[in-house]
Amino acid sequence: MTTAHDEATAAASGASATERFKSDKLLGVENTPPERVSALAREVLEAVHSTIRKHKVTYDEYNALKAWLISVGEDGEWPLFLDVWVEHVVEEVATEHREGNKGTIEGPYYVPDAPEQGSNGAVPMRENEPGTPLTWNGKVTSTDGSALAGAKVELWHADADGFYSQFAPNLPEWNLRGSFTTDAEGNFEIRTVRPAPYQIPTDGACGKLIAAAGWHAWRPAHLHVKVSAPGHELLTAQLYFPGDEHNDDDIASAVKPELMLDPKPVSGGEAIDYSFVLDPA
Repeated sequence: MTTAHDEATAAASGASATERFKSDKLLGVENTPPERVSALAREVLEAVHSTIRKHKVTYDEYNALKAWLISVGEDGEWPLFLDVWVEHVVEEVATEHREGNKGTIEGPYYVPDAPEQGSNGAVPMRENEPGTPLTWNGKVTSTDGSALAGAKVELWHADADGFYSQFAPNLPEWNLRGSFTTDAEGNFEIRTVRPAPYQIPTDGACGKLIAAAGWHAWRPAHLHVKVSAPGHELLTAQLYFPGDEHNDDDIASAVKPELMLDPKPVSGGEAIDYSFVLDPA
């Protein structure tokens, strides 16, 4: 039997992430002021120039960099590269003012408009989906403590093989992706399965960098969420599980203590209790 694990490749995953980015994330980019573009581009280039001078970069090393940059584009892995090694700092700067919950990176595998499951339901999944059943109870409130009825909680995560639906073959379109809406008291209950740790794709350009640098490619197990409510800032986060060996050396540098879950054993699986406080917009 052919599985997603057999056929998923960096190039295929990268191509999906690139197309998704083009369709979902480019609105408003053309309105960036030229002076802002100039300032950022100049400082990035100055940092590159400084690195070259500091380390006496050779032409062979420079040409190796050019070849690698070309391969990143050919493999469609710019979303992966930027989301793994750059986005965590952008997120840190963009949300440093918040008083509510801490967030972290979105990553390259978000897909909008996942099926709505109400305030109490299960994410779409295959029959006998591998993984420990996981029940999540939580509440969404504002920073003043008021409950946010009708808040939206979008959840997505990898399966037990470390693959995301719509970015790997042979998975149902919305597998392990769902949207939930809080009840009148701001509460929600979600049923899913515990995800597994996984390696980012290593057969493409990003994998070549990881191998050349002697790094590892592992991400700890995590749940992705986006939490939103009218009049409040969107919260994007990943929630992690204690005891994962890569919590302390996540390749994407996205783990924060505030995002750690506390799963409890229950009959037939595990249960977690984790709530969200949103900042007013």
